[in-house]
Amino acid sequence: MTEKKTPYGIIAILFTGAFVAIFNQTLLNIALPEIMADFQIDAATAQWLITGYMLVNGILIPASAYFIQRFSNRTIFIVAMSLFALGTLLAGIAPAFSVLLAGRMVQASGSALMMPLLMNVMLTAFPVEKRGRAMGYFGLVMVVAPAIGPTLSGFIVENYSWRVLFFIVLPIALIPLALGIFKLKNLTFQNRNISLDFMSLVLSTIGFGGVLYGFSSGGSLGWDNPVVLVTIAVGIIALVIFVFRQLKLKEPLLELRVYKYPMFALSSIISVVLSISMFSAMILMPIYIQTIKGISPIESGLMMLPGALLMGIMSPVTGNLFDRFGAKVLAIPGLLLVVITTYMFSSLTVDTNYFVVMAIYTARMLGISLVMMPVMTNGLNQLPMRAYPHGTAINNTLQQVSAAIGSAFLVSLMNMRTGMEVGRLTADGTPAEEIMNTAMLEGITFSFQVSTVISIVALALVFFIKKPGRPADEEEKELVYSRKPVSDSIES
Repeated sequence: MTEKKTPYGIIAILFTGAFVAIFNQTLLNIALPEIMADFQIDAATAQWLITGYMLVNGILIPASAYFIQRFSNRTIFIVAMSLFALGTLLAGIAPAFSVLLAGRMVQASGSALMMPLLMNVMLTAFPVEKRGRAMGYFGLVMVVAPAIGPTLSGFIVENYSWRVLFFIVLPIALIPLALGIFKLKNLTFQNRNISLDFMSLVLSTIGFGGVLYGFSSGGSLGWDNPVVLVTIAVGIIALVIFVFRQLKLKEPLLELRVYKYPMFALSSIISVVLSISMFSAMILMPIYIQTIKGISPIESGLMMLPGALLMGIMSPVTGNLFDRFGAKVLAIPGLLLVVITTYMFSSLTVDTNYFVVMAIYTARMLGISLVMMPVMTNGLNQLPMRAYPHGTAINNTLQQVSAAIGSAFLVSLMNMRTGMEVGRLTADGTPAEEIMNTAMLEGITFSFQVSTVISIVALALVFFIKKPGRPADEEEKELVYSRKPVSDSIES
């Protein structure tokens, strides 16, 4: 990158595209019952709209490092937004569920490249001393977009057809696409004519796809289901082979040797643990609000909105504080707040006030905002520039996998504890109309107890965070990039 001035216009275009793509991830969660009624399908089939989207993301994100190194950000952005817009149109006009599912997967193939692309551009465009503030704005997009989805979805589903959701997203997606075609210029470092290791791609697809599918299906199909056990086992075996292959290749699909940088390795572990804890509230709270307290979907979405908005507002502030004080000063009080509020959720009752729940959830999101982006940025800051695509791809892949595993694990714990409580209450002669709600509440609070322990693990780890120094030139050369860089043939 030869230009010294920060290209805010280019970054704004990328931000807009990323916002639309991330916003779309949670848009259908509340609309699933309406879709089930329209297409006359069961919940397990409808869930594929969420699971399938996550699977495509989990398969494509590991390959994003290759695409970012091989092609210009302009090319990747235009292709990604074109796929996303095409998938949105296909889903909106879908005459059958199979077409709707295909549209969602085409959408996911575009959105999977947006987050790694934007993170890589942010790391390239800003020097280390200004990167916290920049990544804070990135965190705003990453948090606010998925939070708005359920609230908007709840309002639309109660008043209009679920198809309106896609027809709202489509024009919003076409705007950044048009801006990308006419205004976007290449920003990242010079692209290289690297080769794609096909076997690594196959192993990555089988490995991450198998693990994501297995854990996503475990809660609904049961953990003793042969399909669940086989897909998880095959996924784990494929991932082990994938790891050993990456360590032997000169041009790996994912450069796993970035884990030799201790702060990056530590940030990855903390991010995984925190993602598992964070998703416990995102999955369990709507169940508590809608099933136990009988509150409408739109009110359930509104309950989560203040926390998400506060987290969005705090992201740039947290970024500025990170630039001044570093990650550790923010992460310790942030995780203390996460531990305390998660423990408070483990004491919920049927009579807990709606606004008390909202206040606890909002405080929890404030704690997460002090941890997530500072810890991730601190780890990425230790990497040499040529390793940025691999660092961002690894972080985004681990977030997808940990979210799926964490959600499935905690929901399974909830179901297991609920079943045990149903048996106990039945034996005690509890009236039948009280049994299910009481048992499910016990399951939810037990899952939050486990989530509290997971949060404490993350809190213990942040005490080891240090501000990383920039790697020396010799260290940068140790990561194998053997071929000479070449200009991308599609340059703006």
